[in-house]
Amino acid sequence: MAFYFTRDHEWISVNPTTQDVTATVGITEFAQAQLGDVVFVEVPPAGTRVDKGKEAAVVESVKAASDVYAPVSGEVIEANAALEADPSLVNTAPEGDGWFFRLTLSDTSELEGLMDEAAYREYLRSL
Repeated sequence: MAFYFTRDHEWISVNPTTQDVTATVGITEFAQAQLGDVVFVEVPPAGTRVDKGKEAAVVESVKAASDVYAPVSGEVIEANAALEADPSLVNTAPEGDGWFFRLTLSDTSELEGLMDEAAYREYLRSL
């Protein structure tokens, strides 16, 4: 799987081996640290169309509420139902079990504008 990152601190893990290219989306450890303890997450249900750079989910913490933007366009195929019962998964594993949703990519060329892990780490150093 390939991991990509956005300047808004979302991550996307792409699985190119499926018939349709699918991916998992969440927020980075950096984003979680900036937010503080996450207490609520609203993710799009399956069947929702998301567009690159547009609001796709909402995360609320003890500090603030923040939009989560879609790193690519596509159709949501699964929302992380575990977050409804336990949004703290985002605190303990933002780049793992705290993922937000999975989608089928509508245009794989949109991945070209995203950063790989090395570029994202360098970006973080510039903040």
